[in-house]
Amino acid sequence: MKKPVLTLAVACVLVLGASAVAVAATSTPTDVAKLATAESNVVTLLHQYKPTAAWKASLKTAEATQAAEIAKVNADLSPAPAPVSTGHTLTQQEQSAVAAAKQYLSISAFSRLGLIAQLDSPDGSGYPVNVATVAVDSLTVNWDTEAVQAAKSYLAISPFSCSGLIQQLDSPDGGQFTVAQATYGADHAGDGC
Repeated sequence: MKKPVLTLAVACVLVLGASAVAVAATSTPTDVAKLATAESNVVTLLHQYKPTAAWKASLKTAEATQAAEIAKVNADLSPAPAPVSTGHTLTQQEQSAVAAAKQYLSISAFSRLGLIAQLDSPDGSGYPVNVATVAVDSLTVNWDTEAVQAAKSYLAISPFSCSGLIQQLDSPDGGQFTVAQATYGADHAGDGC
């Protein structure tokens, strides 16, 4: 029997502050603890935000540890998915989803996950998640630039501290950017953090 892959669509989510760690329901307690510790380290660094090279280096190390733990659990649970062939011809539905994605990107800033969610949402375009994912992944998008645009949009509506803006951009209920993209967005959204 094939074990599930660790994704953002898994059943068990541990919430730590404004961030979340997605954990497969079949993960061992040790896997859960390692992922929670890695996420906690990232969140702690976000709360201690200081625009210094040492802080950025610490955050980068914590993010790398977090990514390594997630990759390890993914590798343990299931073989890596086959890469999308570069010769893949998009279906009509995927081409339609690409057009919708481009339209959304022309109107507002999105993270990769946010754009997939918008395309997949019944309140958005209503495409199946696999079609939305193929469509978004077929685009060439600078997600750091999208994070800067999203940060500017948030700042135009309300004032944020640097750490608050990063958390908003990274939040599953906010921008859904990676912590690195959120930090980049906050750092380049005007006066910088």
